Amino acid sequence: MTVLNDEARALFAGPNIAHIATLLPDGGPHSVPVMIDIEGEYLAFFTSPNSRKGRNLAADDRIAISVADPENLVRSALVRGRVVKRVGGDAGWEIVDRIFAKYTGGSYPRGEDREAFLVEPAHVIVPTFG
Repeated sequence: MTVLNDEARALFAGPNIAHIATLLPDGGPHSVPVMIDIEGEYLAFFTSPNSRKGRNLAADDRIAISVADPENLVRSALVRGRVVKRVGGDAGWEIVDRIFAKYTGGSYPRGEDREAFLVEPAHVIVPTFG
C-alpha cells in the first residue's frame, strides 16, 4: 500500500469535492463528484450500493480519485487504488455521517441505503504546476 503524503492527506481531509473514476461494464470510464475523507490510511467516500459507481466497483474494484484545492486550482492530488472494503450498517453510517458533516454540518438523511467505500491507495501524486 502506498501512503498518502502530507500534501495529499491535507487535500483529501479538507472539504474539497473529489472526483472518482470507475469502469463501466463495457470498460468505459464513469466519473462522478463525491464527498471524501480519510479513514486511517484509506480514503473513504459513500454511495448507494446499487448506484452506478457502486455496481461498477462490485464488478471491478479499481478506482482513480482526484481532488483539487478550490483556493489554488493548480494544487491537486491524484490517487489510483482499489476499494478494499465496503462498510455498511451502523459502522457504515458513522463514516457516512462524518463525511457528510464535514461538508454540510449535519447528518446524512436516512431513507436510502448507503455504504462507505474504503480505498487503498496504490499510486499517489501531487503534481506541481507553475
